[in-house]
Amino acid sequence: MIQRALFALAALAHAAMPVEAISGASQATNILFIFADDWGWGDLGCHGHPYLKTPNIDRLAREGTDFHRFTVASGVCSPSRAAVMTGQFPARHHIDGHFAGATSNAQRNMPDWLDPEAPLLSRFLQQGGYATAHFGKWHLSNNMIADSPLPSAYGFDRYGAFNCAGEQMPVHEDAQHATAFMEKSHREGKPFFVNVWLHEPHTPFHTQPKYRWRFPDLEERDNIYASVLSHADDRVGSLLATLDRLQITDQTLVIFSSDNGPARGAASSPLKLMHDTATGAGYNLAAARGITGGRKGYKASLYEGGIGVPFIARWPGKIAAGREDKTTLISAVDLLPTFCEIAGVTLPSSYSPDGLSQVNALLGKVTSSRKKPLFWKMGGRGPAPAVRSSHWVSWAIVDANWKLLADKNLNYVELYDLTADPFEATDLKESNPEVVRQLLEQVQAWQKSLPDAPGDHLFSSQR
Repeated sequence: MIQRALFALAALAHAAMPVEAISGASQATNILFIFADDWGWGDLGCHGHPYLKTPNIDRLAREGTDFHRFTVASGVCSPSRAAVMTGQFPARHHIDGHFAGATSNAQRNMPDWLDPEAPLLSRFLQQGGYATAHFGKWHLSNNMIADSPLPSAYGFDRYGAFNCAGEQMPVHEDAQHATAFMEKSHREGKPFFVNVWLHEPHTPFHTQPKYRWRFPDLEERDNIYASVLSHADDRVGSLLATLDRLQITDQTLVIFSSDNGPARGAASSPLKLMHDTATGAGYNLAAARGITGGRKGYKASLYEGGIGVPFIARWPGKIAAGREDKTTLISAVDLLPTFCEIAGVTLPSSYSPDGLSQVNALLGKVTSSRKKPLFWKMGGRGPAPAVRSSHWVSWAIVDANWKLLADKNLNYVELYDLTADPFEATDLKESNPEVVRQLLEQVQAWQKSLPDAPGDHLFSSQR
C-alpha cells in the first residue's frame, strides 16, 4: 500500500514537470507520427476487435497512453491531413473534401493542392534543426495533378510518397524508407520528425498470401480486411524494432492514429478487383469491414464514427504506460503546437493556430473541456434528415460538452452532450434551445471568417 502511494506521488510530480525538464535541454526528442488511412477506432486488438490481431500497435498501447476522445478535422482524407500539417481547420484553406482531378476540384470550389507557403509542421521543425521526412500516402494534392508541388516543397528533407505528383512509392515500402532515414539521422546526431502515412486499410486492398494465411478460418471479405491490417501492423512493428535497435526508444515520441473513421462496404456489393492509378490493383470496397467501437457513422460523416479515431501515444518515461484517457478531448489541429512545444520550437507570432498544445494531456493531466471550440465543414449530402445514413451533415461544432451538427443551410440540427452520451444516441435540441442558438451563432461567425474561394495560384494548368 505504501509503495503504491509513493508511486502515485512520483507520477503526479512527474506529470507536473515542464516539458523542458522532462525531455532534457541537451537532447531533443524524436517524433514518429504513424497516420493510417480509414482505420476505425474498433479496428485494433487492444480495442476489442473480435478477430483482428495488431500486436505491435497493442504494444504501443501497453507502453503508452490510449486517448479515447481524439478527433480528426474531417471525415475524409485530404482535409484531415491538411489540419495535421497546418494546425488549422482545413476550411481555412478551402479544403473541404479529398483532392481529385482538376475538374472535380473546381466543381467543389477547392484548390488543387495545399498551399506550400501555408504554416507547416514539417517546416517549423525543419527550421528548428530537425531532419524531416515523409513516407507513404500524401493526398495533399493528387497524382492526377502532374504540376502540383512535390512533398519536398513542404519542408521535408526526404520523401517517398503516393497520391502525389511524380513517381509513386510502392505502398508497402513506407517502413523500410523510414527506417533508413531514422538510421541516417541517428548517425548524424540530428533529431528527426518522420511522417509514416500508411495506406491501410484504404481501397484497393493490396493483399499478400503471407497475411491471408494468418486468418484461415475467416470468410473471404473478413480475411482480406484482416490481412491488410495485419500487414500494416507488422510494418509498425519494424519501426518500433528500429528504435529499439538504435537504442533511441526512450528519446522518441511515437503516435499512432488515423485520418478518419472506417469505410464500410455494403453487404450486397460484389467483391471485385479494382485498379488505382497511384497504388495499383487490389480488392474493392466490398471488403471494407471496419468498425467504430460503437460510435455512430463511418467515413465521410461528421458523427463520431467518422471523426473519432485511434490515438495512442508512447514516450517512455514521460507518457504513462498502460493508461487510458477517456476524458481529454484532443484534436488533429493540436498536433502542430504540441509537437513544436516538445521539440522546443517557438512558433512565429504571425501564426494563428486553431489548435492547442496538448503536452500536459500527454503527460497525464486529464481535462474535461477545451479552451477553444472545434469546427468542421464538409460537403454534406443534405437535405436532412431525409438523406440516407449519417452523411447529411455539412457543419459541426464542439464546445465544452456540447456537439451540434447542422445541414448545409443550418435549417436542421442535432445536439448531443458528448460527456454523457459519447455515442450520440440522444438528440437534445428540443430541451436545450438556448444551447442550440448559441452554438449556431458561433458556427455563423466562423463561416464569415472563412475564405470565399481558393487563390488561383493553387490551381493546376489543367483547369
